[in-house]
Amino acid sequence: MKAVLLCGGEGTRLRPYTYRMPKPLLPVGGRPILEYTLLNLKRNGIRDVVLTVGYLHEKIVDYFGDGSRLGMHIEYSIEKERLDTAGSVLQAKDLLGNETFFVGMGDHITAINIDKMLDYHEEKGNIATMAFKLQGIPLEYGVAELEDGVVKAFKEKPILSNYINAGMYIFEPAIFEYIQPKEDFGKHVFPRLLKDGKKISSYVFNEFWADVGRIKDYEEMNNILSIVDLMMTLNGNTRK
Repeated sequence: MKAVLLCGGEGTRLRPYTYRMPKPLLPVGGRPILEYTLLNLKRNGIRDVVLTVGYLHEKIVDYFGDGSRLGMHIEYSIEKERLDTAGSVLQAKDLLGNETFFVGMGDHITAINIDKMLDYHEEKGNIATMAFKLQGIPLEYGVAELEDGVVKAFKEKPILSNYINAGMYIFEPAIFEYIQPKEDFGKHVFPRLLKDGKKISSYVFNEFWADVGRIKDYEEMNNILSIVDLMMTLNGNTRK
């Protein structure tokens, strides 16, 4: 199975860090964000990868080259204009062949077990599988349930839990029938699939996942995780 990693964004939420560096190359614990994602793909047996690149793409190409340094094969789909998430994958269609493929984000760090996700995708037999992470958001205040001027229930600073889209998908080649240029998966493609009666499988995972797309996220990641800690998290053992 091949993988596509979306790396073409300008990283506006990470400025000023991204004025001279594309966000997939920003260092965390001594390695670029994107390198952790690539290593997790390799750990799951995925060595053929397409990187969709745009903003400051020369720096990404110079750093990773053909992927041989990581024991992988990397190709590039260069965007001359903003194509959005689904549009980026559509442009890379000819590099993917007629087979099931994985899509991920170049600014996310994760230890998701893609083998298990693929098994789940094949078991369900649907055109698409989305990865979801259960995330809790604590409220700062107590919440009451009121009825006829009386407090019926009260919870002090409850945690609201929701399944969030982790930006990782497995698709069958037929997905390209539902993608038009410059479209977004969440805004356009997934609603179109559901409207057409297609089922989207939901894969809930528990492994480490972090979106390093904002300054707060990026600085916290660097402050909290050392390179040894992060590699242990991704590999499940001590660093070799």
